Amino acid sequence: MTTEIKLTVEEQQVINSDLAHNYGIIPKEVNDAGISFFVDESKFFDTLNEELELILGRKVVLHNTSSEFVSKALSQYYRRGKESSDGYDESKNFEFSSQDFLQDLIFEAKTIGSSDIHYEVFKSDARIRFRIDGKLIEKYKIEKDNYLELVNKIKIKSNLDITEKRLPQDGRINYDNFDIRVSILPTLHGEKIVMRILGRDTDHLSIDKLGMTDEEKRLYLEALKSSKGIILISGPTGSGKTTTLYASLKLLNDIKTNIVTVEDPIEYTLKGINQVQLREDIGLTFTSALRTFLRQDPDIIMLGEIRDGATAEMAIRASLTGHLVLSTIHTNSALGTISRLVDMGIPTFLIAETLKISVAQRLVRKLCDSCKTSHSAVQEEYSNKAFSQISKHWAAAGCENCHYTGYLGRTAIYEVIPIDFLLSQEIKKEESNLQSYISKSEHSRLSDKAIQLIKNGTTSIEEVYSIIIEAQ
Repeated sequence: MTTEIKLTVEEQQVINSDLAHNYGIIPKEVNDAGISFFVDESKFFDTLNEELELILGRKVVLHNTSSEFVSKALSQYYRRGKESSDGYDESKNFEFSSQDFLQDLIFEAKTIGSSDIHYEVFKSDARIRFRIDGKLIEKYKIEKDNYLELVNKIKIKSNLDITEKRLPQDGRINYDNFDIRVSILPTLHGEKIVMRILGRDTDHLSIDKLGMTDEEKRLYLEALKSSKGIILISGPTGSGKTTTLYASLKLLNDIKTNIVTVEDPIEYTLKGINQVQLREDIGLTFTSALRTFLRQDPDIIMLGEIRDGATAEMAIRASLTGHLVLSTIHTNSALGTISRLVDMGIPTFLIAETLKISVAQRLVRKLCDSCKTSHSAVQEEYSNKAFSQISKHWAAAGCENCHYTGYLGRTAIYEVIPIDFLLSQEIKKEESNLQSYISKSEHSRLSDKAIQLIKNGTTSIEEVYSIIIEAQ
């Protein structure tokens, strides 16, 4: 009996997760004649064949297999999430003809911890993928005609125009305990849709839970105590910047403080904070909202993102007039934030005067402790000078505990650079070498943190390779 199994998406979706686990079955082959299954020998009974044929409406052939083999395949291909309190019934079959298919799909994604659902259409068919722990996995393939019907259902639920197929559209679906942000993009063969699942639970929003070291947290909290200035969080999409901002706002939220935010989208609702949803289609941009905020007697302002020079200029102006401004910016490092502001046309003396702290962050998948394997030699493909200091490292293997991905959960790494007097003087110099200044200081870079995670076995070289190379 082979110890490995490779299921196509089409084979996976002939049964749902609940059916697979209840009967201990894994599809072996699907053809016009019927479906053959591997079945857990401990769950086999004489009438199982007839029972499955009645449920599936197709000819069924069973192959008795070891419990270990089936258990591994179930963990890998038929993930089961935590029991949901949102009304999701895992026992439902995912049939595309079902009126509830869209809702079932959304609740399945939320139950197993997916952050995004991708609907993509091609020349002859379409697929649905879930993003779990930062990586996309393919879940379903559907016929193109069914996909077009699905797009219309999504548009109706999102209050979007079903007749508009040429322009991008953005909408929102609201549920009791979470929201869905919907983005529709016209592509060559039809419209691609991405749904972002936005939770409302704010219990996990805490500075203590972000993953900063004690020193990093001390520096960051010191900056948050400022009555004016700018705090910037940088990193790529999906690096946890927004979570850091919300944790900061939750800490700063006080009866004596007026906090206003403009966001795209509003990912969490925080009682006591005045949150504004960006609406560029009607002229409500970051810049226009910030201009109005200044007349709202704010103490603290949060901008979802500094995207351009106009927004950066308004943020600088707000900080100069006695407000604490928090925002995000897309750069590769904490120092890159300063260069980005200069590129946007902000004078260096203003940056030095207003910027309190620059934080860069990344989310890194953690190796599964149950199955990771240790290695003494670094592979030739990683023969970069940055890895010369690594004498031992760990690699992903895969087990039932991690659904055979080799990774379980994620951790954040930070690069925290406070703008002290000496650094502010360096920023003001026209020919300043900030990189040289920081390398002489005691502040750890993202690459240093990534190397440390490899050394202590938290993650693999493969997972943080790009972070380390970007810093070279």
